[in-house]
Amino acid sequence: MEFWRISICSLLLLLLSSSTMATASIYRPRKRPTLSLIQEKFIQCFTGGSQFHIPLSTAFFTPNNASFTSVLQSTAQNLRYLVRSMPKPEFIIIPLHETQVQASVICAKRLDIHLRVRSGGHDYEGLSYVSQIESPFVILDLSQLRSIKVDIQDNSAWVEAGATIGEVYYRIAEKSNIHGFPAGLCTSLGIGGHITGGAYGSMMRKFGLGADNVIDARIVDVNGRVLDRAAMGEDLFWAIRGGGGASFGIILEWKIKLVPVPATVTVFTVTKSLEQGATKLLYKWQTVADKLDEDLFIRVIIQTANAGKNNAKTVTTSYNALFLGDAERLLRVMQQSFPELGLTRKDCAETSWIKSVLYIAGYSSNTPAEILLQGRSTFKNYFKAKSDFVKEAIPETALEGLWKRLLEEDSPLMIWNPYGGMMARISESQIPFPHRQGTKFKIQYLTLWQDEDNNASKHFDWIRRLYNYMAPYVSMFPRGAYVNYRDLDLGMNKNINTSFIDASLWGVRYFKDNFMRLVKVKTRVDPNNFFRHEQSIPPLPVQARY
Repeated sequence: MEFWRISICSLLLLLLSSSTMATASIYRPRKRPTLSLIQEKFIQCFTGGSQFHIPLSTAFFTPNNASFTSVLQSTAQNLRYLVRSMPKPEFIIIPLHETQVQASVICAKRLDIHLRVRSGGHDYEGLSYVSQIESPFVILDLSQLRSIKVDIQDNSAWVEAGATIGEVYYRIAEKSNIHGFPAGLCTSLGIGGHITGGAYGSMMRKFGLGADNVIDARIVDVNGRVLDRAAMGEDLFWAIRGGGGASFGIILEWKIKLVPVPATVTVFTVTKSLEQGATKLLYKWQTVADKLDEDLFIRVIIQTANAGKNNAKTVTTSYNALFLGDAERLLRVMQQSFPELGLTRKDCAETSWIKSVLYIAGYSSNTPAEILLQGRSTFKNYFKAKSDFVKEAIPETALEGLWKRLLEEDSPLMIWNPYGGMMARISESQIPFPHRQGTKFKIQYLTLWQDEDNNASKHFDWIRRLYNYMAPYVSMFPRGAYVNYRDLDLGMNKNINTSFIDASLWGVRYFKDNFMRLVKVKTRVDPNNFFRHEQSIPPLPVQARY
């Protein structure tokens, strides 16, 4: 039973067996007779500067355009934010050149128009394409800025913000089968926003996060200037690598450091249900996952399924792994460190690193790597997510209570990702992402449903109750959270006059002590809070700056 083949980017094709979602409730705009005054003024500004040379028809989409809805929905992953009741942008800008990004910032600032920036559309709370705190707003969609230039001799690559991580992996593998990059498991993530939150993946225990392996960047700042690392300075360069997206500027491109991978790697998945001893096995995994050989990454995917002789509903735990080496060495490591899983040679598949990317992402073994060039996920659902970090093994009695709660929900999903290795050796303050030494694993909680009318409040209530239940077993003071698993339940900014005190409630949970340094950087580079959203980093109040 391959219950394990699932990730947030596929968002439960297996759990949501129907491929027909209720799209009738998704937004379809009524055609407007004329351009709004905001649109007219922006177009005048946008096209007025001769230095930009912008073909308007290819870059600017209003609700009067027949393609407006398809563009709006193109990379939006969470369907909760596409329903009719959600605010819609006045227009969408899709730049084809970085000068158009500069023009967008300059004109939005000049006309006092709120700007949202989208690269891959994976923000869990839809903040890259919806504003619930300010209207009107516009979307700057970077999906056409997707150049990838790999330099094997330099062990580096320049990658534009609109490229997906899958495209990046493919272009690296195209040049070399012994180079890779340690970032996301979901291949449709836009790399622009992905790295701003940290970017974890199946090689994090060996090489750290994607953000730990960035060596330069180019951004557009609040004044419309293009800055590289030298021009922006080390404080701002520090802040953009893990400090959350859309607070300090707009990422144009990252320069990433490639890492060595063996020509042969090994993958496996072993699934155990409650009836097969899943509880004791998961407890054992907690005690060893962060201490295993750092070449080995074993995550646990937990969900419900109908299984067994009576096809009764149960909980399954799938141990989904990548090992940077051959199967023979993997079996020795497992026999020494985690024999309880009972891994055998027939469970293991030796493959190339690029094929392991497809495997971890949930593709079948015969899927060609070229599918990574499609660039966008077609798996979209209504969902709510939360996250936690765990420092001590959760006892078996608590796991039993967890199973009871999972069995109450329609389509629950938990993913437990191991830490240790390189993650424990990098300082909490090296970049803004602080969840390092002492963290055993990270938990992602998800609940998904098929359509807008499927009693969404029931699912919200369930995941909040589950989150409360887990409180005694996870990190405390603060209770940590991962910024790329955005959760507005933790708190949100209300408007342009962001409260530093209110923002601290969620800021310290994402960034711990690094939050204050992020606030200081924000105050210096964007004191008037032009780049803002529901959980953006706030500047210090004026009275506190002197």
